[in-house]
Amino acid sequence: MELDFAELERAQIYKLLVSTVVPRPIALVTTVSPDGIVNTAPFSYFNAMSSKPPLVVLGLEVTDYAPRKDTGDNIRDTGEFVVSLVSEEIAPAMNLCAMDFLAEEDEMACSGLTPLPSTKVRPPRVKESPVSFECKRMTTLEVGTGNRIVVGEVVCMHIDDAVFDREKFYVDAPAMKLIGRMHGGGWYLKTSDVFNMPRIAYDDWKADRKEPVS
Repeated sequence: MELDFAELERAQIYKLLVSTVVPRPIALVTTVSPDGIVNTAPFSYFNAMSSKPPLVVLGLEVTDYAPRKDTGDNIRDTGEFVVSLVSEEIAPAMNLCAMDFLAEEDEMACSGLTPLPSTKVRPPRVKESPVSFECKRMTTLEVGTGNRIVVGEVVCMHIDDAVFDREKFYVDAPAMKLIGRMHGGGWYLKTSDVFNMPRIAYDDWKADRKEPVS
């Protein structure tokens, strides 16, 4: 079936995108307002986009079913944010942070998560998260009606000693037990079901290729 996005409503496009671009990593983003109020909100329009410079991207979408968060305004006003990744352990707390709290309420405190001071930015990181990225805004792209795509440079990373071997510089990804966002509603997925498929070198592929018999 062919679907022309020019003929679809916004809610229909949203449903198609979030139901097919799966799984998506989840960023539990902490920011601080100019008045010092800490905000914590999850976003699944999120990914790493570059290693030099080290960049992450957040999609902050505003719709009738995804109202405007304080995150975008705080990043605009302060230029700083922290992304903490979401493990199975803190999934319920992340889900609670997605509620529409009042601006003056501290989602991290309400969800039972523990703030830890960051090193190079003002917003705190989440103690219970296995990985946190301290970020400074590189640029913000305003798209659509109130939507923002934020590109942030990672200036510092915190990773649990239990999942990182400094000597080998090895990250035990399965041990982090991260979760991903699936299709609409409350569907998520665990990252424990993995398989290994090494990339094939072109020369090896060419050497193994069987030429058709003429």
